[in-house]
Amino acid sequence: MNFMKFKWLYFFISALVILPGLFSLFRWGLKPSIDFTGGSILELQFQKKIDEGTYKEITKAVSEQEEEISSVQLSGENRLLLRAKPMEREKAISLIAAVAEVAAEKPAELRFETVGPILGKELIRKTVVAIVLAASFILLYVWRQFKDPMFGVSAILAMFHDSLVLLGTFSLLGHFAGVEADTLFVTAVLTVLSFSVHDTVVVYDRIRESQKKFPAVPFESLVNKAITETLSRSINNSMTIIFMLIALYLLGGSTIKWFTLALLIGTISGTYSSTFTAAPLLVVWQDLKALKVNRRLVRA
Repeated sequence: MNFMKFKWLYFFISALVILPGLFSLFRWGLKPSIDFTGGSILELQFQKKIDEGTYKEITKAVSEQEEEISSVQLSGENRLLLRAKPMEREKAISLIAAVAEVAAEKPAELRFETVGPILGKELIRKTVVAIVLAASFILLYVWRQFKDPMFGVSAILAMFHDSLVLLGTFSLLGHFAGVEADTLFVTAVLTVLSFSVHDTVVVYDRIRESQKKFPAVPFESLVNKAITETLSRSINNSMTIIFMLIALYLLGGSTIKWFTLALLIGTISGTYSSTFTAAPLLVVWQDLKALKVNRRLVRA
């Protein structure tokens, strides 16, 4: 099958997925957790479902406290998530008592965390540095292994494709569903970068082998050959990971739910981009290079 015949269709599909996320990133950005912004978070669990009336009464009671509460959110049918400026343990106990009085039930405390704003800013800086370093090392590694900048740049572009898919999806989830980006999300992003390049290198290595064996065969045909030989392997490997992540998402705890979803999205995107983004980019690069050479010959 001539996969490269539809390379512009693959780019169009990627654009359909990435553009809404890019709009969301520029319009609303990611919703950072207290890991980045600094503050306190208190998560409570009730025995019974929190109805709308009870939720409004709790919100009113909490807002009357001395602490500056930034938000009161429902996390599931019987969980409550309160965010505020950094506060002491005694203040948290006071908030729990106020909530218990309104709800006529003492909730169970699932977590209470406080992060200072200085630590939050430091974490943002380290996150950006980690992503830049990871991308730089991957670029240099692929460039060195294949001894051609075409492979390195195309691999990085495919990697950024997966990053934008993941970031855009979580930006939309943050705006419409209140999903936050925390340190686990950063871990997922870095893991996705690694997975994406791993599959891409497998395809590129097969292309390089074919170039040595069949130097007279057109480059696009070699890319098609490499995709045909590696596609089933990539899908089979990815499906084992996808099945595991789906099970973990459905059965795992709430603390790793969005981390698991991020890995799931990244795995699917990485499997797609390795074959239908990274390889077509090589063909486009090669076509542009050939066109440039032909123009020089014509001028000469």
